[in-house]
Amino acid sequence: MNILVIADAQRFDELQEKGMAKHHDVQWKTSLEEVLSLKAFDLVLDLIFDDRPDHAMVYAKNPGIPVLAGIVKTSLTEIIGQYAFEQGFNIMGCNFLTGLVNMPVLEVTVLDEGQKETLDTLMYKLGWEYLLVADAVGLVTPRVICMIINEAFLTAQEGTATPEDIDTSMRLGTNYPYGPFEWSERIGIKQVYEVLKAVHDATGDDRYQVAASLQTAYEAI
Repeated sequence: MNILVIADAQRFDELQEKGMAKHHDVQWKTSLEEVLSLKAFDLVLDLIFDDRPDHAMVYAKNPGIPVLAGIVKTSLTEIIGQYAFEQGFNIMGCNFLTGLVNMPVLEVTVLDEGQKETLDTLMYKLGWEYLLVADAVGLVTPRVICMIINEAFLTAQEGTATPEDIDTSMRLGTNYPYGPFEWSERIGIKQVYEVLKAVHDATGDDRYQVAASLQTAYEAI
């Protein structure tokens, strides 16, 4: 396949770590504006879609080209409600959050049954394992990890333990690959904050209310 990858450097590096089946021609661009036409491509991997949902306007004009888009801070339902996909909806949502791109199993959400066959074919060609999840803001892994990070900031904020002790406790006590503060460094405070805010706005659940110390860290960026 001729594959167009839209990604920042960090996520592209993670995508390379994840790997994909051979015999694909991959072109990497940091911006969709650098691409004159999508017609030469069989697939678009838009890892930065969450930060540039306006890309949907371009994809709506190219309904025959499937798009695996990083959609964690919004949902497919919201996207199709905001942009005109008059000739068919070609976007499938994926967990391409910074720090999580290279996970062995990709979380994917689709809007209808018709997309499932296309998705299965694409995943087979890419050589990726995937798991279908509901079309909900935050998906599963990003929502859970960001909530744990938020709770860790709250715990440190209250003086219960230091960030270093919290990381050590979570790695040794729960066998997590990283502690919450290490996760926050891998994902980035900005991304963690925006995921939590998006999920809180969508659900109204106070579990996702951003801790004051995390809010401060975000504002200091």
